[in-house]
Amino acid sequence: MRGPHNIIRLVRIGATFERTGAMKVVLNTLDLHPNLRLAARLIGRPFALFGLSGDPAQPPILRAITALGPAYIKFGQLFSTRPDLVGQELATELRVLQDKLPPFPTEIAKKTVEDELGIKVDEVFSEFSEPVAAASIAQVHRARLREDGREVAVKILRPQIERAFKKDVDGFYLVAWLANALAPPARRLRPQDVVDHFEGVVLRELDLRVEAAAVDRFGANNAGEKGVVVPAVNWWLSSRRVITIDWADGINLADVKALSEAGHDLRKLAVRIIQMFLRHVLRDGFFHADMHQGNVKISCEGEIVLLDFGIMGQIDSETRRVYAEILMGFISRDYDRVAKVHFEAGYVPTNQSVDDFSQALRSVGEPIFGMDASRISMARLLLHLFEVTERFGMETRTELILLQRTMVVVEGVSRTLDPKTNMWEAAQPVVEEYIRTNIGPGAIVRDLAKLSRTLSRLGPRLIQAIEATALPQPHPQTPPPGFPWRSAFAALMAGIAFAAAMFLIA
Repeated sequence: MRGPHNIIRLVRIGATFERTGAMKVVLNTLDLHPNLRLAARLIGRPFALFGLSGDPAQPPILRAITALGPAYIKFGQLFSTRPDLVGQELATELRVLQDKLPPFPTEIAKKTVEDELGIKVDEVFSEFSEPVAAASIAQVHRARLREDGREVAVKILRPQIERAFKKDVDGFYLVAWLANALAPPARRLRPQDVVDHFEGVVLRELDLRVEAAAVDRFGANNAGEKGVVVPAVNWWLSSRRVITIDWADGINLADVKALSEAGHDLRKLAVRIIQMFLRHVLRDGFFHADMHQGNVKISCEGEIVLLDFGIMGQIDSETRRVYAEILMGFISRDYDRVAKVHFEAGYVPTNQSVDDFSQALRSVGEPIFGMDASRISMARLLLHLFEVTERFGMETRTELILLQRTMVVVEGVSRTLDPKTNMWEAAQPVVEEYIRTNIGPGAIVRDLAKLSRTLSRLGPRLIQAIEATALPQPHPQTPPPGFPWRSAFAALMAGIAFAAAMFLIA
């Protein structure tokens, strides 16, 4: 709960949702546990007059969220890509939060730049525009460097955003705690872990040095990839609250008409975006996790230009293998293999039936085959998959939250270009290539070589440890020990492993 003072914040949330009419929408839309529905009414109705009124011109949910402030807007953006949790209709409404928000004054932006970087804006920049984009946490200005005339994008955090976020996120923990306490079925979704994850993501966004490092790393990963552009970061003009990267021209992905008039093949472009995303996930384990239309441009040469690296996703090599095998299993309709992968990875409890789980997965995958591509929905499929895994006791994997929601966003982005885009067909060559490279015989040889190098470095320590274990340590008051069979066997196996390592190196 992080302190009883958060009860006041909880009351303010409930009162604001009640006053703006958002509470009724939430209760009518979401299939909440009866205890949570009762708690929401008890918190909201008696205190409705103390809630924030918001902008009456907005729909109830948006009115409540924008009235509560930036942290709530950010949380709304998160749920806009989780139709599995909030439903497709509400998720669609929340996507408005990804669009342009009211900016703060340019003079404040310039003052922040000068304070953070220790420079005079007019001395470093020959041009510094009004805001060209404004989001919940920061806004962007277009500028030109006086030194060499290069155009750059200067991103600046909103004033006092750090303080506002840290204050409001405590209230989210109380909501998560109540969900755990009042609705046992909600525990599978691990609401407190979700808030932990959300807090970590936004705290990284609040330090633009982290974003600068992400831009640099992402650019290095894609240095040899044709058709993808990552603007370079200007380190000397970047700090905790300011980041400056090269300006990238192009047509915004949301402007489908302009893309078509410019001669771009929208169908091929839709497939390229899906395949690019999957390459970043599987090849690098480091991917852009906020790929809505506002963060993607297409250059006049047809290159995909990625912007805004505040939210990045990471998954380790083992999770990548699991993810690839699950995708490939669905693509090839091998549901037995998909089920076994879930059990091998520990995603589903071992007391469940593999055969029953495989049959349930078939009910998820089969409806997408033979169906018209325009009717296949990744969001709907994930929703069904989550319902199935819930029945089999699978807990929400917090490390996959960003990946799951970004898949939904990428599919939506591709569908705006070509409504008939089939994500599974587009994914197949990338997943097959990853499996050939990382799960086949070649991968086994590489893993053995890696093991041998590790053993060669640890060899001297390993021998010392074996000797220390094998030597008898008699106690004066105990009878002499017998032959140390276990230690001798361990020493023999370690010796064989070390010899094999030396052989592979040679």
